Amino acid sequence: MSTHSVSSLDVVLVEEAKVPGDPSVVTVNCPDKAGLGCDLCRIILEFGLRISQADFSTDGRWCYMVFWVVPYSVTHIIRWESLKNRLFYASPSCLGSLCFDQRHSDPSPNALYLLKFCCLDRKGLLYEVTKVISELDFTIEKVKVMSTPDGRVVDLFFITDGMGLLHSKERRDDTFSCLINLFSKYCISFELQLAGPEYESFQAFSSLPPAVAEELFSCGQLEKESDKNTLEKDKTTLSKVSITVDNLLSQAHTLLQIQCVDQKGLFYDILRISKDFNIRIAYGRFASSVKGSRNMDLFIQLNDGRKVLDTKFQLHLCSRLEEEMLNPLRVIIANRGPDTELLVANPVELCGKGRPRVFYDVTLALKKLRICVLLAEIGRHSTHNREWEVYRFLLDENCKFSLDCNQARNHILDKVKRTLMGW
Repeated sequence: MSTHSVSSLDVVLVEEAKVPGDPSVVTVNCPDKAGLGCDLCRIILEFGLRISQADFSTDGRWCYMVFWVVPYSVTHIIRWESLKNRLFYASPSCLGSLCFDQRHSDPSPNALYLLKFCCLDRKGLLYEVTKVISELDFTIEKVKVMSTPDGRVVDLFFITDGMGLLHSKERRDDTFSCLINLFSKYCISFELQLAGPEYESFQAFSSLPPAVAEELFSCGQLEKESDKNTLEKDKTTLSKVSITVDNLLSQAHTLLQIQCVDQKGLFYDILRISKDFNIRIAYGRFASSVKGSRNMDLFIQLNDGRKVLDTKFQLHLCSRLEEEMLNPLRVIIANRGPDTELLVANPVELCGKGRPRVFYDVTLALKKLRICVLLAEIGRHSTHNREWEVYRFLLDENCKFSLDCNQARNHILDKVKRTLMGW
């Protein structure tokens, strides 16, 4: 690659689909770094986009990635310019003569802000607020939702700004304007400020009861959940995960072939696990879905450039991939005293980041089920030498379901899991 041909405009290119339903094409051409593919897929998932196909390659110093993406919902607003900027700043800056004239240094970690939203309660309100926050390119880091006996709700969203501009008056004014225009009929007050130490009590996450933690994270829960959430989907298809390790085809790389059911965030999950295992993917192809099944060919190396020859390491990698292809998220319903609680958990990346859009998807599913949320919170839980992000929703008993009924609980679990998995 010649140095004179490189410019900042070459880093991220977005070609929007001309026909609704067709994929848009996102191309990233930049220096490589460990885990870059995972970071970019995470951003794409944050924007509510599904990767329908992907091709990428790297020589260890420079990488070239192409993603064909489509929105998960036809009504979802995609802020393409914001996506382009996020991908641009997630890619490494160039060095020496390859340095882009228009490239700024990587932004410092985003400050944490508190958005306090007080309003009259109604069904689906939590989802609608969450939807607006997501479309404004904010990331919900923590949340505390509290209903009051007089029909009001107080939502405390601890957010970071994907655009990194929330310190500016213009960005804050735009945020307030959008929220007020949409929720003025129900809104009592809005507050937006930097989240200081005095708000630590609002971020507190009540510990999980041992019995609930055991059910949520036990190995047996995987098999039970796998069966419970396939009520109307072909079980034989869902149970098929094929992972093959081949060290004969290439002299320099190990070929990892994966076939499994298609689901939301699949490519992100695979690259996340590869990043956690310090695996470098030199070339990969993520094929289009065929009858709900996905095929991936990944030519991989260890971080030091060697092939993956250790059989114990291969078994550990394949076992982890299979586990998370079948169950990337854990979903259960438990009793919280006299009340009913929905819990959702997902693994946290070693870098500390949780899975995008989980809160959005769960609130969407509960809105469609016409179930109100009395209390919601996000926290972390460590078990089995892994850290998990845990979402807890205290459900309103005054809904069309009898939450004491196993059939109703299974229906709720199925709906939530399907929404999370994009089925």
